[in-house]
Amino acid sequence: MRTRRPNGPLLDLEDYRALVHLDAPYPKSFDEALTDSERAAIIDDLLDYLLNSEGMKIPENLQVPIDKRLLLRALLNIREPEPLPDAFLKKLDRLLQAEMAEQGIVRPEDVPPCSEQVPAAVVHHADKMALWTGDITRLAADAIVNAANKSLLGCFQPLHACVDNAIHSAAGPQLRQDCYMIMKKQGRDEPTGGAKMTRAYNLPAAYVLHTVGPIVPGGRIVADQHRERLAASYRSCLDLASRVRDIRTVAFCAISTGAFGFPKREAARIAVKTVDEWLAKAPARLDRVIFVAYTEEDANVYIDAMRADWQ
Repeated sequence: MRTRRPNGPLLDLEDYRALVHLDAPYPKSFDEALTDSERAAIIDDLLDYLLNSEGMKIPENLQVPIDKRLLLRALLNIREPEPLPDAFLKKLDRLLQAEMAEQGIVRPEDVPPCSEQVPAAVVHHADKMALWTGDITRLAADAIVNAANKSLLGCFQPLHACVDNAIHSAAGPQLRQDCYMIMKKQGRDEPTGGAKMTRAYNLPAAYVLHTVGPIVPGGRIVADQHRERLAASYRSCLDLASRVRDIRTVAFCAISTGAFGFPKREAARIAVKTVDEWLAKAPARLDRVIFVAYTEEDANVYIDAMRADWQ
């Protein structure tokens, strides 16, 4: 299902916009809490469907016994992109939205701009940039960026800790289904530096920008082509976001710095420089671009990048 021809034309946003109903807001509410008994009943029903109606098997690499909620996530991680019954999706939506509300949703306007956060920042548009440390799935930015692989279908490793897995797991299987429809129509893998957009489903964001960053084998030797393609990923996401009127805030994960091996310090400099240059060309298009660091150590790398004399 995931095999594609290597070459061929790439889809433009308008080629798939209607296909994935990009302009139809997905119904969601983060105000409906679940009792423990309601949560347990929903999880049991969802597992019963996947294990019995679909005949899915528990992945061999999972530790047994495993918590039912983790098992549900693992099964959805490995499930191929096929439509699911509306009743299943409604129950899963309620579970995911209740869990998101429990984690706490972060509004972009509550994240101070870098002009306040980072004294002595040398970037030109520190008033339009922000830095936030935490889980990107909690951000209610208009669009969040996913560091995807070339198939755009998400991470099929059960319970893997990558941002791709986290975003797909929190959004729900509709995200993988949309990516599958886009890639099936495109007929080829997404190239490094490219990007596509879907709705965000059960995430507090409205859209997800899926981009393919460069792979640095072993995380050691960074070539010019790696730098150019990483910058292209940032530009592709911003260019794509600028074509949807409702998008005023974009949150970036640290593209390529996980399993793809790009050194964090250099990646942060490229990210900050590229975003700063893009904002210089379109200063009124976006209100805020947020760099999301997963740890305080990662956040310090961005702070250093904003103070660096690389201009």
